[in-house]
Amino acid sequence: MLCSFVVLMVLAIRASIRNRGVSLPMPTAAASAPGGPSAAPGGRSAASAPASGAPTGAAASTGGSAERPRPGRDRSRAAEDRPVDRRSLTGALVGLGTVLGVTALGGALDRSGGGGAAAVGGGSGLAADGGGPVAPTGETTTIAVSMAQMRFDPDVLEVPAGNTLVIELRNDDEGDVHDLVLANGVDSGRMAPGASLTLTAGVISNDLEGWCSIVGHRSMGMTLQVRALGGGGGRSAQPSAAGVAELEPVALDLQAAPGAEHAVRDARLPAAVSGDQRLTLEMTEVAAEIAPGVLMDAMTYEGTVVGPILRSEPGARLTVDLVNHGSMGHSLDLHAGRVSPDEVMRTLAPGERLEYAITTEYAGIWLYHCATAPMTVHLAAGMVGALIVPPADLAPADREYVLVQSEHYLVPAGAPGYDAARHEGAHPVSPAKIAAERPDATVFNGHATQYVHAPLEARVGERVRLWVLAAGPSRGISFHVVGGIFDTVFKEGAYLLRPEDGTDGGAQALDLASAQGGFVELVFDEPGTYTAVNHSFVDMERGAKALIRVTG
Repeated sequence: MLCSFVVLMVLAIRASIRNRGVSLPMPTAAASAPGGPSAAPGGRSAASAPASGAPTGAAASTGGSAERPRPGRDRSRAAEDRPVDRRSLTGALVGLGTVLGVTALGGALDRSGGGGAAAVGGGSGLAADGGGPVAPTGETTTIAVSMAQMRFDPDVLEVPAGNTLVIELRNDDEGDVHDLVLANGVDSGRMAPGASLTLTAGVISNDLEGWCSIVGHRSMGMTLQVRALGGGGGRSAQPSAAGVAELEPVALDLQAAPGAEHAVRDARLPAAVSGDQRLTLEMTEVAAEIAPGVLMDAMTYEGTVVGPILRSEPGARLTVDLVNHGSMGHSLDLHAGRVSPDEVMRTLAPGERLEYAITTEYAGIWLYHCATAPMTVHLAAGMVGALIVPPADLAPADREYVLVQSEHYLVPAGAPGYDAARHEGAHPVSPAKIAAERPDATVFNGHATQYVHAPLEARVGERVRLWVLAAGPSRGISFHVVGGIFDTVFKEGAYLLRPEDGTDGGAQALDLASAQGGFVELVFDEPGTYTAVNHSFVDMERGAKALIRVTG
């Protein structure tokens, strides 16, 4: 019908142009609507026209005479012979087209807005196929559901349409926290390992999606489906914010100073610890600034994005008392030790603790991190750190600094999932950006600009050793100091370059893949401000940069 309107409009315009100055015949009385008088020129009805049938309007102005029409067929012939102004026909066609167009538009709107199948939400009481309300049956379907290993079991719940669904929910994971959220808004809340509850999902009139809302769990497949048997198969979708996509970058001001509440990390290598040692690592979740004014919903060791720098000596025994003070499961993987992961790397539930002991037999800068799935999320949320075991024959240096690179992926404000942050004003970690390898920030020691506004220090002629670790979770580093040349390079347990090698060689970069580490040494000949960067410049421009201020 909408097409008819367009066609009639075009025909009307063409007719008007073609027939300028030409008298057209008046439509016959046969074209009148049945049961009603036909319209006469000037807006009068045929009933009010002169009885003699004398011509009026345009015909009267010609000055010619006309034979009086005879009753019946002759009256019709006289009407056929009367000319009409072209504007009248054009107006009639336009009017007819408008009526048809409006009729078609109204029908289309009616079909889309309520004349057709209705959109169905969870608990609406309507059939998902638009066939009308689903009457509650008054009956209840009860299903037991287990949560473990990033899965719901069963993950398909079949319920007769109109029945009330009751879920007997239990968390059977040994160390991880889970929950169940349904698309109709029903939410179990977080459940510790071993916890159980009864969840009433309401009257099921259409299919529903369900998922675990713990960050990263849904992306690992922890979802379920509620199927309404006989309800038409429609599905309630998860409500989402409009206008902002999760993959959109979060704007960072890399010229600004860190916020007033951010404590600049001391990048100096910790002092040596002789012999065996014992320490505690507490796991918590906090809102942490990773760039000026940008907070992340962080998972941490000891409350900081990138945990504390640990140090041990070759052959020493290191014992870590690990305590989970967070709201979800966490764990620890110490790369520096040879140990069965079954017990010491297991996920701890909130409130649990364990003892994790290793012998640091091998030299290097070793990554430690959370081993709880999905590991990418926990690492990107800040649960990484460095354990340094210097080589036994390591020559002294005047200054030693440690730079741990990590990358971070944030849900932008207004995107789906942003409101799931555990801390007000913080950005949750984005599993979608992690999968797409689109980090918002790549930083040293947990913050993008801290060493731009509080540079590392050195003096001309001093030997400076820079320990570097690519903590990931996914990206490596090409470490370079602008204006400097490395005369010593140690990577993954071996020297690649030393002055005593006699090669007169120098190095411009230390290349490390994710989870690799090493150190470089250099001497500055002139005072000035030097910049340590990731020479993969896209990461430098996301914050992987530190200034070194060298004085005379």
